[in-house]
Amino acid sequence: MTLTRPEPRRTITPSVATSVVKPASAGVVWRPLARWLHPGAWWAWALGLAVAASRTTNPLLLGLIIAVAALVVYARRPRAPWGRTFSAFLVLGVIIIAIRIIVQMLLGIPIGTTVLFTLPTIGLPDVFAGIQIGGPVTGEEILAGAYEGLRLATILACIGAANSLASPARLLASVPAALYEAGVAVVIAVTFAPQLISDVRRVRAARRLRGRPVRGLRGITASVMPVLEGALDRSVNLAAAMDSRGYGRRASRTRVERWVSAGALLGALTFGVIGTYAVLDASVPTVVGVTVLSIAIAAGLIGMRVAGRRTARTRYRPDPWAFPEWLTATCGLLPALVFIGVGIVGSTGLATSVDPAEWPELPLLPTIAVLCAMFPAWLAPEPPDRSAS
Repeated sequence: MTLTRPEPRRTITPSVATSVVKPASAGVVWRPLARWLHPGAWWAWALGLAVAASRTTNPLLLGLIIAVAALVVYARRPRAPWGRTFSAFLVLGVIIIAIRIIVQMLLGIPIGTTVLFTLPTIGLPDVFAGIQIGGPVTGEEILAGAYEGLRLATILACIGAANSLASPARLLASVPAALYEAGVAVVIAVTFAPQLISDVRRVRAARRLRGRPVRGLRGITASVMPVLEGALDRSVNLAAAMDSRGYGRRASRTRVERWVSAGALLGALTFGVIGTYAVLDASVPTVVGVTVLSIAIAAGLIGMRVAGRRTARTRYRPDPWAFPEWLTATCGLLPALVFIGVGIVGSTGLATSVDPAEWPELPLLPTIAVLCAMFPAWLAPEPPDRSAS
């Protein structure tokens, strides 16, 4: 009887940076490497669209901006609680439009001659001269309120898109050390709405499974206490996590560093105010305003760099800023630059006339700039939690 040694089992470990290539007949579609995009890129993209929306009252352009933001959110939002908040911002935008129209009808200045109906008039003291509550409501007045409300709703939709695409935790990790305390407060405020929406959905699902009402006044009042309890639990857990991670500790700094940081930040604030006034004042040469603003930016960067040494914190695997980040930020900032440039030149199409009422036109250059903001829906890397499914 002879014993034979079994051959060792060979295991092949694929490399992380490569993927298994299968023939096209197998039906496998190649996808780019999935990773988390830098949150600053998403916020730069969203703020660029928000700036573009603030420069126009054209409903066609505003609707196009909302459609582009919705497309990118649908294509690149992660499977996380904050990724499902965009629809809530859209609903809030509709409410803002309704409120803006109501305020325009009650307190707005009469515009146009197309009277639709008349509201009861309330007399005001002479100190409120020029303000009228009630009176005739014209179609032009309602149209003006709708345009202004749509602009506010579009800006809110852009902010909601950034909230749905960028991870708040990763955004906090990317904040400069000098702004870390303020960044923590901002991140907590930003994450309040997604967490609140997640708690409301969780409580409603639990009540629905138990056969209890989820609609009407009874369902709303019964859901308030569980939602508040969840918010209190998160606050306690957040405080414990911050304390365990050494939040609030300070590193020792010399007196020279304290004086340099304080002086640089104060100088940045002073030169920033002077430079902004010089840029806005037509009598001051543009070169002077730009130079003073450049000095303010340089002083601010130096002050933040020195002041950041007081915060002792570490970063584990910081998010890279590579070509996809530059591409995403550029696609968002391009509409802002185009809209500002078109507004300076005085080209028509950004503002829609309401008295007399005209059908809005779609200008070519701003439309192309807004459409360029769609590219991150295909060119930005897909979140890992979506690519794994």
